[in-house]
Amino acid sequence: MQRQIFYHDTDAGGIVYYGNYLKYLEEARTEYFEERGLGIKPFLSRGLSYVVRSCNIVYKSPARYGDIIQATAGVSKLTGAQIIFEQTVINKATGQLLVEATVALVCLDKDFKPQPIPAEFKEKLK
Repeated sequence: MQRQIFYHDTDAGGIVYYGNYLKYLEEARTEYFEERGLGIKPFLSRGLSYVVRSCNIVYKSPARYGDIIQATAGVSKLTGAQIIFEQTVINKATGQLLVEATVALVCLDKDFKPQPIPAEFKEKLK
């Protein structure tokens, strides 16, 4: 996922507000799913959803107003009900690593109880 940093992404000093990186990581995971035909609608049609269970972020360097960033997402581990992503955000122009993150998603049913990830969905994630 690539995007330009706009003024509304930053604080008064022109530095990206740290909470905005969560949105960039989410956008990268969404693209990852959609590229594999796993958008939200197929999950919802089965009464399932996948939600963030945990997120560990290490901030290495700030992005600034006007920068172009690239956010990546890759599955590092699949369990019965969890998808573990390793993610990064880099400055596209310099290649500088800005953020590293590990994000765990869990598959839930309509009552928010953990459910196994359907086999045909899991196959597309490998």
